[in-house]
Amino acid sequence: MPIRSSTDQKREKITARALRNRPKTIASTLHASVLEEARRSGLLEGEKTEHVSFRAPLALLEAAKKESGVTSTSDLGMLALAILAKPDPVAAFFRRTEGRLGSAHDLEH
Repeated sequence: MPIRSSTDQKREKITARALRNRPKTIASTLHASVLEEARRSGLLEGEKTEHVSFRAPLALLEAAKKESGVTSTSDLGMLALAILAKPDPVAAFFRRTEGRLGSAHDLEH
């Protein structure tokens, strides 16, 4: 078994903590893949040097926790940032191609 660095161990803890105590659902699988993609992209590397603090409506926070299954506000913030940092490639494709049809597309038939 290879020796894991402290950075690897920290990455694994972030992912494990974000997914702890949740039933396995489509959402939890998606969130795990988002965090894994962020890790593979190097976005979770390095020390946590930035402090993020803001006020949000309680209803928004509770709804986001319920929808995601994440119980920790810090883990919810990490998940939200990971989602924003690595947007869905399908959504990006739709934005790029909005309003364009292929040359073979016929609106009459």
